[in-house]
Amino acid sequence: MADYSLVIIGAGLSGLAAGIRFARFGGSVLILEKHAIPGGLNSYYYRKGFLLETGLHAMTNFAGPGDKRAPLNRLFRQLKLSRHDFITHEQYSSLISFPDNATLRFSNDFAMLQEEIFSRFPGEIDGFRRLLAVIDGYNPFAPEPWLSTRAMLGRFLHDPLLTDMLLLPLMVYGNSEEHDMDFAQFVIMFRSIYQEGFFRPEGTMKDFLALLVDQFTAFGGEIRYNSRVEAVAVADQRAKSVKLADGAIISCDAVISTVGAPGTFELLALPRQEDSYAGRMSFVESIYILPHQAKETVKSTHTIIFYCLTDHFQYRRPEQAVDPSWGVICFPENFHGLPPADTFQIRITHAANYDLWKNATPHDYQMMKKEWVAKSREMTAKIIGNYQQNIVYEDSFTPVTIERYTAKARGAVYGSPVKVKDGRTPCSNLFIAGTDQGFLGIVGSMLSGVTIVNQHLLTSEVV
Repeated sequence: MADYSLVIIGAGLSGLAAGIRFARFGGSVLILEKHAIPGGLNSYYYRKGFLLETGLHAMTNFAGPGDKRAPLNRLFRQLKLSRHDFITHEQYSSLISFPDNATLRFSNDFAMLQEEIFSRFPGEIDGFRRLLAVIDGYNPFAPEPWLSTRAMLGRFLHDPLLTDMLLLPLMVYGNSEEHDMDFAQFVIMFRSIYQEGFFRPEGTMKDFLALLVDQFTAFGGEIRYNSRVEAVAVADQRAKSVKLADGAIISCDAVISTVGAPGTFELLALPRQEDSYAGRMSFVESIYILPHQAKETVKSTHTIIFYCLTDHFQYRRPEQAVDPSWGVICFPENFHGLPPADTFQIRITHAANYDLWKNATPHDYQMMKKEWVAKSREMTAKIIGNYQQNIVYEDSFTPVTIERYTAKARGAVYGSPVKVKDGRTPCSNLFIAGTDQGFLGIVGSMLSGVTIVNQHLLTSEVV
């Protein structure tokens, strides 16, 4: 008899959600996490007494408790969490900013974006409405071949600026490909960001993770930290056990891996296949903490600013270490109803070149960090005003940091451009969940874990 019915590799959001879903129906399940705390990409750490969140700018897929069909509420039902006790704070509004004062505002009221488009691009009204009809009727989870989003948008929209403006938030919030994206992924992101919107929960990511871990253990699940999986033993194309770095062997009936396709193949002693599966899009992010009163000197009326300072938006890995010509400026306190704090944060994100950061010597790495963070501050100050003199603490992380703490090959935050939509691997009882399965964002990542359990590990009677 196996030690556990299910072993889950990784205590990120997809792993925790999968564990809760499986444990809810009485299955014995163990989550193995190589770090000392859960969360993966969406975790937290302390510096100088400040709690800093590594992934949470904002959650997508906002929905009120009464909207039973919404992804957020379906997720909570699957995990048997109380949606009414889950306090949420909606965004103020967000801004897409391009040269020559070309801007579009959007909020959790989709009408705002529609009105902005109709006002600033009056010649695109009919085409945009036809595009919406296609989006509303499209099933992004059907097993269809890859379809170019730029080509699809070109069928309905004729102004390339409007296309670039619509793509910027969706790509930077979840696209693993360069230049273009699968139309199915575009539809998912369009719905989650524009039609549903941004919010954040009450409290911090630490609180949210504690809620999930408590629910998992309440259903009888077990979690072990500081437990790195070194290999998965296979016989007759089935995973039989996992081997930990300390030599321990844990037998199991099934495995869910949340460490991405390349990492999973490596655990199976198969070629890692980074060239085929590892993404190229990674980022450098800086977190700045300022005194609350300094907020008055910064142009911070929006929740998130998606900006591009060039005439054409190019979503690609830069040739240099960082590309500060486009990026994201987030104000994590700019959500309705959040209690006042003594400080406020600015989080700034830019595309980065993993290879240059990975191959730098320790000395050059630190010099690169100092140089490019300074360039980032200089560039973004043109948009929100000079905030540098008020910074009381700052921290930055690079593609190398991301790879080290999340196991995402090459620091590719959104994983592989080749998605394993059904989660299947060469082993009949080992499945991939998380970004490489195709669901993105916090809600999407958790739905990925739930979906894999439902489709492959639970009987139809209990689903």
